[in-house]
Amino acid sequence: MFKNTKKLALNFKILRFFLIPTILFSTPFFNNIQDAKAGLEFQWDQNSGYRRLKWLQKDNKRKFRNTIYFFFRPSDRRTDLLKINLKIPKTFKSTLKNEKISFCKVRIGGFENRTKCLEDIPADIKINKEESGLRSLDIYPYSPIPANKDSYAIVLKVFNPKKSGLFQFHSYGQPKGKSVSSYLGSWTIVID
Repeated sequence: MFKNTKKLALNFKILRFFLIPTILFSTPFFNNIQDAKAGLEFQWDQNSGYRRLKWLQKDNKRKFRNTIYFFFRPSDRRTDLLKINLKIPKTFKSTLKNEKISFCKVRIGGFENRTKCLEDIPADIKINKEESGLRSLDIYPYSPIPANKDSYAIVLKVFNPKKSGLFQFHSYGQPKGKSVSSYLGSWTIVID
């Protein structure tokens, strides 16, 4: 009997020697489970005319200061653009100020470098507010945006809305030689 309890105590010490460090070592990994990002993006409009555009935001928390880059890559522009219109969703309740909106030539970041505005493009920026609550931005660059290998971005420096959710922004561009704007694409940003 005494021999069995001695053997059981030894087995418990060995188990404790291996089990406790394993639990202590793996605890920090379980702490960040809520930060996992989904690999799926939900889009409202899934018809064939929909184009998903690239975007980047610095912070996705509610009521935090945020910088949002809406990119126009070379593949998104087929011709020179005279005007860009950005439709802002009604549910994106954030204050927009002209001095916090810019248009620039951008280097889109990746593994080795960060996203950065390389050159500010001089442009007139107009904020439109309609009676129905819809808002839009009209950007009139002083010279047409060429259809070359450079990427451009509309940069918004805003406070995120109080409510979380998905917000879909649409862009329209007026090509050189045309009198009406055509659809360029859409961005869907997430606020947690």
